[in-house]
Amino acid sequence: MVRLAVPFVNRRTAYDTIAEMEEAGMRVVFMGTPEFSVPSLEQLIESGYRVVAVYTQPDRPEGRGRVAGPSPVKKAALEHGLKVIQPASLRDPAEVERLAALKPDAIVVAAYGQILPQGVLDVPAYGCLNVHPSLLPRYRGATPIPAAILAGDEETGVTIMLMDAGMDTGPTLSQFVVDIEPEDTTESLTGRLAHAGARLLGETLPLWLDRSLTPQPQDASIATYTAPVTKADGVIDWRMPAGELWRRVRAFYPWPVCQTRWRGKLLRILEAVPLHKKGKVPGRVVELAPGQPAVVGVDTGDGVLGLLRVQLEGKRAMTADEFLRGQRGFVGEILGT
Repeated sequence: MVRLAVPFVNRRTAYDTIAEMEEAGMRVVFMGTPEFSVPSLEQLIESGYRVVAVYTQPDRPEGRGRVAGPSPVKKAALEHGLKVIQPASLRDPAEVERLAALKPDAIVVAAYGQILPQGVLDVPAYGCLNVHPSLLPRYRGATPIPAAILAGDEETGVTIMLMDAGMDTGPTLSQFVVDIEPEDTTESLTGRLAHAGARLLGETLPLWLDRSLTPQPQDASIATYTAPVTKADGVIDWRMPAGELWRRVRAFYPWPVCQTRWRGKLLRILEAVPLHKKGKVPGRVVELAPGQPAVVGVDTGDGVLGLLRVQLEGKRAMTADEFLRGQRGFVGEILGT
């Protein structure tokens, strides 16, 4: 389902017609960093826009060696021979001048990782468009995808919005609804939203440039905000209901991953299922009867969380069945102590 803003917009433009713009070569600056951003960048390239520069976050240490590595967007940009710029901040007036010298007609942003200052927002004639993975004004902020899973929502989506100086507060241009499947994790849902956002960008940008859309103000009275996800969010409290823990396992995969402790070692819960079975002692490992979707589970504050895939500290990830065969003393233990 696509929701487009109503026709007609009155905004200053650099060209009288879109044909004139296409002939001159529409100049776009793209800003993005993680894997989510890559499909939107590729959409711009495939659509024939002149991507005059790609902005992404500075290289960050990664892997066991903590060697600085390029972001997914930087890798994609270099593969296409595009100019890559990695400022530590866009609040430096010199960086704003460097951006303005590129003479972008529009800036497209998809999970760049910085709030753009007003000086940057004022540079392009057609403004700065953001690909945001939620149905704004719901889930403003940096973590809308895990937030939707944690809330138990059955659907979410992507919004193309015109950016202002606030945190995802600008008027919207279009939206696309995406169902949340019961097995979705943040990883799987991010992938689907990334491609949905790219497609929606491809449909929306020409209409915006052709002055065929009116930005629609968000209803601030129903806005919700997301909090940053931290490593501590992955620590399991077995007193929580099984349904809530199941959503947390999905929302915090692949990072920070839900985790507990067993015999002094970290045990990561990679995949699980809630069972309508009464638990007695939160944290106690119980063997499940044949016919259940899991062979082993853990008592919670309400119900049992069936374990499907786990990873013990220092070991590879494996199914719970495989883990149980190698750890005969697991059933009956209390996790998290």
